Amino acid sequence: MIEQIPVELRSPGGKRSNKRLRASGKVPAILYGHKQENVCLSVPRDALAAAVRHGTRLIQLTGAVREQAYIKELQWDTWGKEILHVDLTRVSAHERIRTEVPIELRGDAPGVKEGGRLAQHLHSLPIECEVDKIPEKFVVLITELGLGGAITVKDIPLPEGAKALVDPDEVVVVCHAPAGEEEAEEAAPAPGPAEPEVIGRKKAGEEEEEKKE
Repeated sequence: MIEQIPVELRSPGGKRSNKRLRASGKVPAILYGHKQENVCLSVPRDALAAAVRHGTRLIQLTGAVREQAYIKELQWDTWGKEILHVDLTRVSAHERIRTEVPIELRGDAPGVKEGGRLAQHLHSLPIECEVDKIPEKFVVLITELGLGGAITVKDIPLPEGAKALVDPDEVVVVCHAPAGEEEAEEAAPAPGPAEPEVIGRKKAGEEEEEKKE
């Protein structure tokens, strides 16, 4: 079920009015999209924070505006604790949109137990998907990730009809070999070519014999 969040209309204002709004427990928001006018709104901070905490992006606005919206962008304070502003975009049930979905690693990689080092290259995956099918997150199991192994974008199951917007071979997470082995491979000099024998070149002993003659 889509989370419902009550909203109120607000007058466009500057820093002072937004500061007063936040002091009252509300967050300034703007609703746009579908070639309709932008609407300035205020959203209860607690309700918005709860939706974000649950990973919800698709919400039902109630009160001054009654329509579905997608949480497009959040502006946080310096410490990343308080939401300062939210951008909402109008959406319909089966509309396709582009968004980024967080990637969560789950489990223990066998390669780490063998001394390897885990490196996560992608922390979110940009996709194009119907808005009502967008997952809260992608859970990537690493329970079979061995030493030197990697999981790529194409290994992540996508919702029906969804499309990843990056190279399918892009690495999500890899288990590197132990640092000592990597350094040893890099430090080992490549064997150089043996000195070729020059045809017709005389050996030192032969040259001495010729001089004596």
